[in-house]
Amino acid sequence: MTISDEDKVLLDGHEVERALLADWRIMFTTIEARFRTGDFATGVRLVEAIGKAADELDHHPDVDLRYGHVDVRLSSHDVGGITQRDIRLARTVSELAGRVGATADTASLQVVEFAIDTWDHHEISGFWGAVLGFETDRDHEIVDADGRWSTVWFQHSERHDTPQQRWHVDVRVPPEQAEARIKAAIDAGGTLVSDERAPAFWVLADAQGNQACITTWLGRD
Repeated sequence: MTISDEDKVLLDGHEVERALLADWRIMFTTIEARFRTGDFATGVRLVEAIGKAADELDHHPDVDLRYGHVDVRLSSHDVGGITQRDIRLARTVSELAGRVGATADTASLQVVEFAIDTWDHHEISGFWGAVLGFETDRDHEIVDADGRWSTVWFQHSERHDTPQQRWHVDVRVPPEQAEARIKAAIDAGGTLVSDERAPAFWVLADAQGNQACITTWLGRD
């Protein structure tokens, strides 16, 4: 199937939001949904329906079938982000989910990334790519080609000889879930280190000072 020029145009977060996809949330360069099916058989029926629709549209999502839910991730890999092709298929998937009685669960969506502080990512990215079996042809990050495992990215820091925390976790959540996630972390003994870059990210720390970030797609224009 020939892809039109319009369908090759990347959409930014605000354009995706205007599409009013109630079941879906923006997660980095994808839109993702989780549909609660209640049992495995319903999930199988939903996956089969998604597969048929994807073949008809010649646009194929990543689908993860588990007992009780189905996760669907959409992105236009040829252009590296979200396009109208993803919007159309997302609407179709939501309709199919409704037909089998599955319901969207946006509150449980998240993507976890691991970041390592470094003053020269070229010096170490090859090592970590080899250890993990990840692709290393992207700048500042290494990725699992199959999309199963968390991305590892390299955050610039000043050169230092004194040992300090080098790894931290970034957790991408839907914007409406960020406040609750931050509150839960603080209630569990953590502290808010910085909200200077909110809503792009908040820096949190545990009781021993180890840091992590809660991130959203907002505030990155």
